[in-house]
Amino acid sequence: MPTPLPDLIRPENLTDFFGQEKLIGKTSYLFRAIKSDAIPSMILWGPPGSGKTTLAHIIATATKSEFLKISAVSSGKKILLEIIAKAQENKLQNKKTILFIDEIHRWNKAQQDALLPHVENGTITLIGATTENPSFEVNSALVSRTRVFVLEKLTPTDLEKIIERALEKIKATKKIKIDSDTIKLLANLSNGDARMALNTLEACVNQTENITPKLVKEVLQKSHLLYDKSGEEHYNIISALHKSMRGGNPDASVYWLARMIEGGEDPLYIARRLVRFASEDIGLANNTALLLANAVFDACHKLGYPECNVHLAQCVIYLAKSKKDITAYAAYSKAKKDVEKFGNLPVPLHLRNAPTKLMKELNYGKGYKYTPLEDSREQSYLPEELGDSKYI
Repeated sequence: MPTPLPDLIRPENLTDFFGQEKLIGKTSYLFRAIKSDAIPSMILWGPPGSGKTTLAHIIATATKSEFLKISAVSSGKKILLEIIAKAQENKLQNKKTILFIDEIHRWNKAQQDALLPHVENGTITLIGATTENPSFEVNSALVSRTRVFVLEKLTPTDLEKIIERALEKIKATKKIKIDSDTIKLLANLSNGDARMALNTLEACVNQTENITPKLVKEVLQKSHLLYDKSGEEHYNIISALHKSMRGGNPDASVYWLARMIEGGEDPLYIARRLVRFASEDIGLANNTALLLANAVFDACHKLGYPECNVHLAQCVIYLAKSKKDITAYAAYSKAKKDVEKFGNLPVPLHLRNAPTKLMKELNYGKGYKYTPLEDSREQSYLPEELGDSKYI
């Protein structure tokens, strides 16, 4: 089976690594650590195709330590224990062990916990790669014992350099015709993902010697959207949608909505967030907002995609343009603080129902003023400890 193009041209050293200048520039900490073979335990966090595995490969080439690589998708605790045993043998011989775990976020808490003490005592130097926010997906104790390095999405310029380097390799054995505009198009449509760019290029090369913009678009089908429904980008985009509606910007609101829809988000998730927004941010300023949000939730439930996209857009625009009032949200937050501070305060006796004789004898309901028939303006409704606390 032929070696995939991304693996075939993977650089062996930092000189041939394109992108991430802030992270591995010649004055950076990581650059010096790799050059001096003094690698700390680390987590490489970045979007797909940003160079995490390539950096690990460069470290593997540069280090004098034993470098072991596993994938969290296909490897479990049993393999980890075998690696730890090997690392302990290495430690007795004054030899370091570097363990690279690709997609470390796929490991559950128990698997990550099994690794923790061996990272802590230096038996293993860990390099974990993840596309997910380590704060959410990696054991906090493990994160605290590593350096987290953030890789950014590659720029089109970075991707052009990577594509051109790949073309040099390909042209050594094949006749290929591709102009600079097509290279730029491929770089732009690859959405910062070097692996996507190289896989697309390889697919084009396997079809024809003449690579055209039309062929690139056909192979890609459409610009791939970065949207992980359970990860960091999910939370970033829903936050952007919420804040755009709160800020009264319907154009930005519709854009972020489209990002979620085209990325494959569950329409009911979006609709639930709109129902929440209608009370949290609009509330008493426009009670109709909650009615509309509920109606749109119902429409999403009945219709699904793609028909419900226009209902969601209608609701998002309406909510963005509506006046805002956080009275209900703020009032509940204040009341919640008193609940947490004072605990389970007893209900005043006059507010309690008295359906039985015993309850009446215990003064349940005694002294209660029935508002429709009596002047109840002096009647208290809160526990005595709270006095006349105000939440609104």
